[in-house]
Amino acid sequence: MEKITGIGNALVDVLARLPDDELLHQLGLQKGGMILIDEQRQQTVQQAMAPLHPQQATGGSSGNAMLALANLHAQPGFIGKIGEDEMGRFLTENCRQRGIDTHFFHCHNHTGVANTLITPDGERTFATCLGAASMMNAADITDDLFRGYQILHIEGYLVQDHELIEAVAQKAKAQGMRISIDLASYNVVREDLAFFRHLVQDYVDIVFANEEESAAFTGESDPRDALDEIARLCEIAVVKLGSKGSCAKRGDEVAVVQANHVDVVDTTAAGDFFAGGFLYALTHGASLEKCLLVGGHLSENVIQIVGTRLPDERWEYINNNVKEILK
Repeated sequence: MEKITGIGNALVDVLARLPDDELLHQLGLQKGGMILIDEQRQQTVQQAMAPLHPQQATGGSSGNAMLALANLHAQPGFIGKIGEDEMGRFLTENCRQRGIDTHFFHCHNHTGVANTLITPDGERTFATCLGAASMMNAADITDDLFRGYQILHIEGYLVQDHELIEAVAQKAKAQGMRISIDLASYNVVREDLAFFRHLVQDYVDIVFANEEESAAFTGESDPRDALDEIARLCEIAVVKLGSKGSCAKRGDEVAVVQANHVDVVDTTAAGDFFAGGFLYALTHGASLEKCLLVGGHLSENVIQIVGTRLPDERWEYINNNVKEILK
């Protein structure tokens, strides 16, 4: 089986459930989006969230995908940069307890935090203070980071650092790795579209996007048209359709899967868990349909809780179902 490593912003999710959308308006946050905030605004957001008794969890898009893979016993890796602080120790220990082989650089800045505000409809809005995560640079990237892995999963948020992402992609390709990328956020794609298209066309083999991201990337409002356009640029294109399911294309192979109805508590990490499940099935030689089914199964489970910490008995249930799907 191919082994997978991820690279991304090593973050701790600080999650709070909101009674309505009012706090988002007060903080000037666009619902469902992700913005980067500085230290001063981080203090403002933290103070506003404090009365809501937020909880902590392993975070970051790529980190969450690797967490899903670890709970499927895939022994993934994770590359990122953290601070020498309590948040950094929490993140490192949490990853290692779950079976993620961490490749963390350290610096004197604080560990990054993804403030995650969850509205009653389960939608999550991120205000992210990158801290140490923003200090990862091209000079950190060595060949040793990728040895023993055959697939590299990149989160789209990293694409804002062009020099870093070029170094990552070039070194991974030089070692014969396949590269997957999650486009991460429609506003990030829209603001850096030319570079995203260059990256996908020149380096990336597998693209994950939701409806908004696929529209921002291709200019196509119909998800199936967007899927076709993305598939022309890479080996496998995947478009996640939320409650409507998902679709994927590889050459002439096209798969469409409907979603099961579940009660949505928090959509945090839904796409990340989907990517982890899809990649896991792919490394087992599964068809696109089965890859979508496994990805959807993980996504449907994580959106029924706040954060990403599913109990062990739930993971046992998930693993048993995944084995059935992959038969």
